[in-house]
Amino acid sequence: MRFSFKAKNSAGQIREGSIEATSSDVAVQLLQEKNLVPIYVEKQKDVPGIIKDSQRLWEGVNLRELSVFFRQLATLIEAKVSIITSLKAVGDQTSNAYLRTIIREMVNDIEDGMPFSGAMAKHPDVFKLLSVSMIKAGEISGNLQRSVAFLADNSEKNYELNSKIKSALAYPSFVFASAIVIGFIVFTMVLPKLTNVFKDLNVEIPWYTTVLMKLGNFMSSYWWAIVFGAIVVAGMFIYYIKTEDGRREWDLIKMKIPLIGNLLQCVYISRFAENLSVLLNGGIPIVRALIIVSEVVNSTAYESVILRAADEVKIGGNMSSVFARSTQFPQIVSQMIKIGEDTGKVSEVLQNVSSFYSQETDRITRNLSSLLEPILITLLGVGVAILVFAILVPIYNIAGSI
Repeated sequence: MRFSFKAKNSAGQIREGSIEATSSDVAVQLLQEKNLVPIYVEKQKDVPGIIKDSQRLWEGVNLRELSVFFRQLATLIEAKVSIITSLKAVGDQTSNAYLRTIIREMVNDIEDGMPFSGAMAKHPDVFKLLSVSMIKAGEISGNLQRSVAFLADNSEKNYELNSKIKSALAYPSFVFASAIVIGFIVFTMVLPKLTNVFKDLNVEIPWYTTVLMKLGNFMSSYWWAIVFGAIVVAGMFIYYIKTEDGRREWDLIKMKIPLIGNLLQCVYISRFAENLSVLLNGGIPIVRALIIVSEVVNSTAYESVILRAADEVKIGGNMSSVFARSTQFPQIVSQMIKIGEDTGKVSEVLQNVSSFYSQETDRITRNLSSLLEPILITLLGVGVAILVFAILVPIYNIAGSI
């Protein structure tokens, strides 16, 4: 069992922390053996597994919270604050209950003698392999603060990169979703009422109006089946892209979408270069670094290329030669990396590559927003025009027959 305590040392200073013991009496005895006078000792309450799982599902830990965690931790460690005290301080300040639970568990593990990297590795849903490897390298080299600062910078850049993509696609996604909802309401509720007027008047109806009438009547009568079918299709699609084959195919399809494919290429290359540069600067061997980066690029197409590069380096080759044969990496990238390999400045070259493609991502996201807006407006206008034309023509026929 673990007990929280508050005690005084021989100098009269207050000490707080936790200690592992079989009972409160044993905990008091252990504190006294350390020349501490206990003020209070109480058993810590463990977070039940079901509560922890619900916290993970409800809140999780996003990139912004992770970047704030590493930045605050780097600042405290730089100020010579111990890792346990730093983690407690960061945990007290975070508003994310799940992250606070994870930090509390890491503190307990570290107090039991586990290294910081080992405590992080127990929570792979929060701390990826890249973060664990960087912290482990910092522990081995004796420069933990530098590793945490690297992770803080890296998390912030990844967060900014993801934010750019979301901001570029937020407006088109909202307009597209709104158009689907409004169109569904029009076809199921509004259109059947208008077309019933044409039936009662027994006037000649053009074929395109007849098609809309039948579609509106079908959707009005079987809207529940359409909604259920849409949910089933969406669920099957999500399930399929989570499988290995489905994810591979979906990644290839995304890369072939006009405009979106170019944006994703810049994002993946920037993410690859940035993370690999950080790992190499942190002292991670290049083969291990490539394997780690392949897992964080978030694209099966790039993952396979990077793993082939790791195999090539393992047998004494150059990763630039693998990239040169790949269609995922532009020739300029492989040439720049080759220059870095020849000069022994791979990390610096990768940083330049990351900076360039980050700027390209900015440019494409700005252009994407400018291009998609008129395209969406045009498509919506065409849809509304077809709907209005199909309704107005019969109305003119009615007016002409009066």
